[in-house]
Formats: sequence, C-alpha cells, structure tokens
Amino acid sequence: MLSLTHFLVLGAIMFSIAMAGIFINRKNILILLMCVELMLLAVNTNFIAFSHYLGDSAGQVFVFFILTVAAAEAAIGLAILVVLFRNKRTINVEELDSLKG
Repeated sequence: MLSLTHFLVLGAIMFSIAMAGIFINRKNILILLMCVELMLLAVNTNFIAFSHYLGDSAGQVFVFFILTVAAAEAAIGLAILVVLFRNKRTINVEELDSLKG
C-alpha cells in the first residue's frame, strides 16, 4: 500500500530533477521547457496525492487548470521556438542575445 509520503517523495524527486535540469543546462531552450513541464507534473502529483488522502476533489480541479495552462504554455513556447529557429538557425540560449532590450 502506498502512503502519502511515497507520493510526496516522488513529487520532490521530480521537482529536484527539473530544478537541476534548469541549472545544469542553460543552453538548450527545448530542454528548459521540458524541465518546466516536469516541475508542473511534480506539483500536479502532490495535488492529486493530497486530494486523494484528504478526500477532497479541490486538488483535482486545480490539476485540471494546471494541465490546461501547461498545454497552452507548451504550444506557445514551441511556436516561439520554431519561429526563433527559422530566423536565427539556432536554439542555443547564449546565441539569442538579440532579444535583450
């Protein structure tokens, strides 16, 4: 039987991997977007775990909204990434310094 602690540890591990991915790899925008999505997945895991163990469905409603925002963020982020790649021929963060104001 899995307890609440197991799910919280899983969420913490996923969130830590995502944070490490952001700090270690600051060059590829695609990997940065994947790390942000992994962070959102870790938060969703915690919401679902608390919702299940407390018997309240509010956490599941929050997960639904987070998933819709994450899907929109991924679609818009990938569209911007495709446009940047077509214009600059790279997705390296260090070479995209022309976006500075």
